[in-house]
Amino acid sequence: MAPQARARKRGFSCRVSDRVFCACLRPEIRGRKTVGKPLVVWRLDRLGRSLKDLIAWVAWLEQEGIGLRSLHEALDTTTPSGKLTFHIFGALAEFERQLIQERTQAGLRVARARGRLGGRPKALPADKRQLAVQLYQEKKVAVKAICALMGISKPTLCAYVRQTQ
Repeated sequence: MAPQARARKRGFSCRVSDRVFCACLRPEIRGRKTVGKPLVVWRLDRLGRSLKDLIAWVAWLEQEGIGLRSLHEALDTTTPSGKLTFHIFGALAEFERQLIQERTQAGLRVARARGRLGGRPKALPADKRQLAVQLYQEKKVAVKAICALMGISKPTLCAYVRQTQ
């Protein structure tokens, strides 16, 4: 049986929405007889987004008497060499994430300098938008008819009206 399947079978699977202090995983760990058994994760980035998060998790697990095993990185924090490897991988992962953020921001700045704006294009050109708002404000044509005429949805029309106010 694969290690992931064994972990799921034991019930240690949860959706980690709050990665710093996962509300669903910590009580599960506390409620079980897990002292001496490592918490098995597929990858370190599944447990925390930053080195600070990962270190907090390892410190908490250590306090509870539980080790951490990462299947992808092949490390086990119950050994001194595993702890060293954990800190090195965590630092490298955070460094890589920061590099990606910097490159993304630089690319967006270059695109803006060239006159390209991000985001979804407007559904209507400015003149048709103005006409739709004018028809809405005159209150002679029903909203449904304006939307059908312009080929837009009611929320889009409402957004255009809000922009003019």
